[in-house]
Order: sequence, then structure tokens, then C-alpha cells
Amino acid sequence: MKILAIGRNYVAHIKELNNEIPTDPVIFSKPETALLRKNAPFYYPEFSNDIHYEVEIVLKICKQGKNISEKFAHNYYDEIGIGIDFTARDIQDKAKEKGLPWVIAKGFDGSAPISHFVPKSDFKDLYNIKFSLSLDGEIKQKGNTKLMIYSFNYIIAYISKFITLNKGDLIFTGTPEGVGPVKIGNILEACIEDKKMLHVKIK
Repeated sequence: MKILAIGRNYVAHIKELNNEIPTDPVIFSKPETALLRKNAPFYYPEFSNDIHYEVEIVLKICKQGKNISEKFAHNYYDEIGIGIDFTARDIQDKAKEKGLPWVIAKGFDGSAPISHFVPKSDFKDLYNIKFSLSLDGEIKQKGNTKLMIYSFNYIIAYISKFITLNKGDLIFTGTPEGVGPVKIGNILEACIEDKKMLHVKIK
């Protein structure tokens, strides 16, 4: 099982970090050890002083695929969840300044809390799904899949040109604006369509 993620997929988030809008999807990965399941707590790592939350819709791949056509990509995922892409922003900024990879900043242990998954058939319109993240009860991020630069199907087709997708793989599809730092004691809650799906305490 692998975790693949899309960076810079919402224009407002790109602008808040002063990044350029990409001409192709920005792909990065996280190791399986990044996963946090079943509302497990997140332990603030000693190597960073600036951990940020980034809430994202997550797709679960249901069968193997390579060079998938965009028009058939919907057949390759059957469940949707929500996750948090924790980012060590201080480490990422140093790497970006030097043109180096973000692997440590994005892939450290526990950096990918995920919810349970629900059938995609539960949603009337996959390209009009509302989702949000609150910090200590205050909503910090609100997103809607209709605002994505690259759609679910495009993302799957694009990734599969380079990387074979296998059953059980997870794809984080990008974060909307409103990212920010966490500190010990904070509680993060993520919702899809106002249904609470994920609860993470920072310890």
C-alpha cells in the first residue's frame, strides 16, 4: 500500500503560500508509517517547531491500474474518506529554498491521519462535496471538490502514467485555503458534508 498526494490543487491555497499555479499536478508521497488510523492522537515531533494541518479528501483505490484513461478512472476508486496532511513547514521551507525534496517535511511518522471510508455512491455529486476542518471547535478550513484544479479522474489518470496504482492505495487530493499551525493540546476535527469523520488530539 502506498500513499500519494497532490500539492497545489486549490487556487486559494496556492495563493496563501505564494506559490505558482502548476501546469501539471504536483505529486508527492508519504510512507505507510505516516498513517494514523482510528482517531489516534498525533504526537508533536521534536524535530519541528512549525507543524501545519492541511485537510484533504482521500480516495481509496479499488483495483490495479496502469495508464488509465481519464474516462475510465472512476472505476478505479470506490471509497472516499478525509485526512490531514501534516506538514513540518519549517523543514519544508528550508528544503524549498535549496530546491531539495520535501520527503521529511511531508512523510514523517504520523503525518497522515485518515478517517474511515464511505462508498462513493453515498454522494450525489463527487464534484460538489463539501468538507471542513476545525481547530478547538473553530472552523479553519472549508473546501469543495468543485474548486479543485485537477479532478479525481484526472489525478488518477495522470498518476497512473508513471506509477502503477494498486488496490488499497490512498490518494490525498489537495487542501483548500486556511492551513495553519497546531500546538500541543489542540483538537482537530474533520467533516465531509457536515458529518464528523476524523478527530485528532495533538499531544
